[in-house]
Amino acid sequence: MTQQTPQATNAQKAQKSRRQQKVGTVVSNKMNKTIVVAVESLKKHRIYKRTYKQTKRFQAHDEMNTCQVGDLVRIEETRPLSKMKRWRLVEILKRGSGIVPVEEVLSEADPDLTSATSAETDEEEME
Repeated sequence: MTQQTPQATNAQKAQKSRRQQKVGTVVSNKMNKTIVVAVESLKKHRIYKRTYKQTKRFQAHDEMNTCQVGDLVRIEETRPLSKMKRWRLVEILKRGSGIVPVEEVLSEADPDLTSATSAETDEEEME
């Protein structure tokens, strides 16, 4: 009675694969155990038939806080974990550089510093 039949195990596998999966890039990991993943998809305009790129952002649960900005990850649908989180991290497909752009670091440290440096570069270009 405790042995599982092959049909039962196949049913469990089919049930797990029913959840939707998406592949995207980690945009932010500033929250604890949460990442923001940007998923790009190509869509076709219904009237003009032109293909355009649509980017959607999903908040996903990262249990071990392993993701860095720029990582290529696979996320999967799950039950609601919080107000915004309905996805969880399945695997990291490709590690990103993890390097944050200098402008972003400067803007977090001192907003006046970035405006001063942009003003200096504008003056140099004018000369």
